[in-house]
Amino acid sequence: MDKFRMIFQFLQSNQESFMNGICGIMALASAQVYAAFDFNCPCLPGYNAAYSAGILLAPPLVLFLLGLVMNNNVSMLAEEWKRPLGRRAKDPAVLRYMFCSMAQRALIAPVVWVAVTLLDGKCFLCAFCTAVPVTELGNGSLVPGLPPPELARLLARVPCPEIYDGDWLLAREVAVRYLRCISQALGWTFVLLTTLLAFVVRSVRPCFTQAAFLKSKYWSHYINIERKLFDETCTEHAKAFAKVCIQQFFEAMNRDLELGHSHGALTTAPAGAATLAPGDGAEGEKEKLRGITDQGTMNRLLTSWHKCKPPLRLSQEEPPVGNGWAGGSFRSPRREVATYFSKV
Repeated sequence: MDKFRMIFQFLQSNQESFMNGICGIMALASAQVYAAFDFNCPCLPGYNAAYSAGILLAPPLVLFLLGLVMNNNVSMLAEEWKRPLGRRAKDPAVLRYMFCSMAQRALIAPVVWVAVTLLDGKCFLCAFCTAVPVTELGNGSLVPGLPPPELARLLARVPCPEIYDGDWLLAREVAVRYLRCISQALGWTFVLLTTLLAFVVRSVRPCFTQAAFLKSKYWSHYINIERKLFDETCTEHAKAFAKVCIQQFFEAMNRDLELGHSHGALTTAPAGAATLAPGDGAEGEKEKLRGITDQGTMNRLLTSWHKCKPPLRLSQEEPPVGNGWAGGSFRSPRREVATYFSKV
């Protein structure tokens, strides 16, 4: 049990490992779902292809969307993409790196589903049973005497052994083996191509654009860490703000009760009303408020963080005053003027 707890704590501390674990679990779950899925081909001309296409495409799309939903970076990417320009420019390379990173992980489960479906062969058999070459695999002398609708009806029943009645034209086992062989060949080809593509994306691509790749990766991690630290700071500030408000409420209640006792208006005090001494611990919490003591100022600060995040520059000669902090007004950046002197 301790080993599982250590693994879970490691995955929580490392977001990339955590997302890789989630994608692996989804890939295994997709294979298990397909194994438990009851595939029932309609065995009707015109419906087989639609049913097979739905089984081959709809679940991978659902798995891809689930992979994106379970990724914590989706909201971060949308926020970075739609936020106003403000004091910090947006780098399209960082947005592309974040999207590609999420898409690569989200595509694992759909790829597993498509590969398992093709290797199993049921979907391919249902979709292309009407395209079996009867003249080569069956009794080709009887094909010219059958109308096309009747021939399509007979071949559409190949996936259904309980209702197939065309052995006189084509042996069912021959058609099943022929189509499953093609399906498995396509499945292994699909696995090979996706593996090669993943190798190129993960290994070869950074070698050609290493500098741009490292910059995009660094600032992507920075945006993620900045968001986490901002959430933690907001939680700490909200806790301090709530604590000071509650302390002030009870201090005011204590004063009202003491005033009522002095005038003889109240003879008994409610239980637990004077549990906090005036000023007990309030100064330490007020220091965490950073000068923000009302709801309007806090709302302006949060709006400023969204509209004009501070620039990514640590060595500033003067603090930024155009971010709306503490009621500050927005100010346009100064224009630098260069003066050139020439000898006369």
